[in-house]
Formats: sequence, structure tokens, C-alpha cells
Amino acid sequence: MFERIDHVGVAVEDLDSAIELYEAGFEMELAHRETVESQGVEAVLLDVGDGHIELLRPLGPDTAVGKFVAKRGPGLHHVAYAVDDIDAALDRLKQEGIELIDAEPRVGIRNSRVAFVHPRSTGSVLTEIVEPAH
Repeated sequence: MFERIDHVGVAVEDLDSAIELYEAGFEMELAHRETVESQGVEAVLLDVGDGHIELLRPLGPDTAVGKFVAKRGPGLHHVAYAVDDIDAALDRLKQEGIELIDAEPRVGIRNSRVAFVHPRSTGSVLTEIVEPAH
């Protein structure tokens, strides 16, 4: 069902410091930076192989990532898998009885279509399904 790991999401409090760490310390190239108002984050993609690290700074304490940081602190937030057809992937997950946070895709970074799978169905790992924009 999944083609590859698209990205690993990391929640951060200070985006510029995190970018500096990943660029200078880990020699990852900054690929994209965008505010995704609909998800309440400022997000950065850094290249690592064919995938990315996505750094997520919450836009406020009442956003999903803001609540995550308040409860757990900065750190690993989610793993995202790329698919060709997110609608087909979501239908298959529903048929398998896997609990979805998003029954329908929403717009993500770089105009991708994304949906999240509930951690209760994935061994406590927040999982994102991504259909990159074409």
C-alpha cells in the first residue's frame, strides 16, 4: 500500500534553532518552508535521501501540535508514508477496520493531500498518509 517513507515529523518549539541543528549539525538541506494555517503549524522540510524530516512549530497552544508539545514536549510527532492514490488507501484502511482521524484527505504542505491514522490503530504511532501534489 505504501510506496516509501515520505517524511518523519518532529515537533519543535524553536523552528530556527531546529533548522540550524539539522542544516549545520546533520548536513541536511532545507527544501521547503511554509505556514500551513489549516493545520496550525509552520513547517519545514529538510532533505534526507529520498525522504524528508519535517519540523513542525505550532502556531498556537490550541493547535494539534501545540497540544502535543504542551503534553509531551518537543520530539517525534509522526511518520508519513507516500501513496499514489490517497482515496484508495483510505478506503482500504477503512475496510481493514483501522481507525482514521481523517476520513477524507485535507491539504498539507506543498499542496499535498494528507490524512492521519489514529495511534490506537498503529501501535501508538501517529501515522500520516501523503499523496504528493502532481
